[in-house]
Amino acid sequence: MTFAATILTLYPEMFPGPLRLSLAGRALEEQRWSLDTVQIRDFATDKHRTVDDTPAGGGAGMVLRADVLAAAIDHARQLSPKSPVLAMTPRGRPMTQARIRELAAGPGVTILCGRFEGFDERIFDGRAVEEVSLGDIVLSGGEPAALAILDACIRLLPGVMGAPDSGTEESFENGLLEYPQFTRPQEWEGRTIPEVLRSGDHAKIAAWRKQRSEDDTRSRRPDLWERHTGARDQSASGARHED
Repeated sequence: MTFAATILTLYPEMFPGPLRLSLAGRALEEQRWSLDTVQIRDFATDKHRTVDDTPAGGGAGMVLRADVLAAAIDHARQLSPKSPVLAMTPRGRPMTQARIRELAAGPGVTILCGRFEGFDERIFDGRAVEEVSLGDIVLSGGEPAALAILDACIRLLPGVMGAPDSGTEESFENGLLEYPQFTRPQEWEGRTIPEVLRSGDHAKIAAWRKQRSEDDTRSRRPDLWERHTGARDQSASGARHED
């Protein structure tokens, strides 16, 4: 099954962009995923192909119109009726690796890219659209965020990454940051690779990596650490309850 990506955008020329290179580009050539771009402006109804208007209540900037967006979304659903529709917006729920895995396991994804001051809020009442964000940042448009979402999904598709463990032993897959990595030379500017990684003792290496993953998550991302320990405690509590 080919993972089908559909992008609703005012700038279709931005795609596939960097996704034509490296792993994603090779996977595109191998037809492991497909890409359709939909020009939102094609669904405007006036001779000027207007897609936006001034915000109700006043304020700076322009807002993408609900009627034009709805027509574009309806068209995209015909192209890929089983794919979820995501809207890239700073007001959305932060994207997670768990959600990326869900998307990658499905038939594909349709991504609506915002511009200007964002979307007429009524589009989220009138259509089933999931509002998502890359984080607490504001971009000039949703296209760069859409590229990031697609890249994250594509690398998880079967056969895209060479090593089977590449997609599982990395940050966020188990709720923690990945352990630090090292390679040759053994010594660089007076800094050496940790001795345990040169020991050949796989049990000790695994224990060291687990400890570093936990330590780094605790110090660098206390929010992740709190969720991880909470989930772990809840799991242990459930296990004890079952006993």
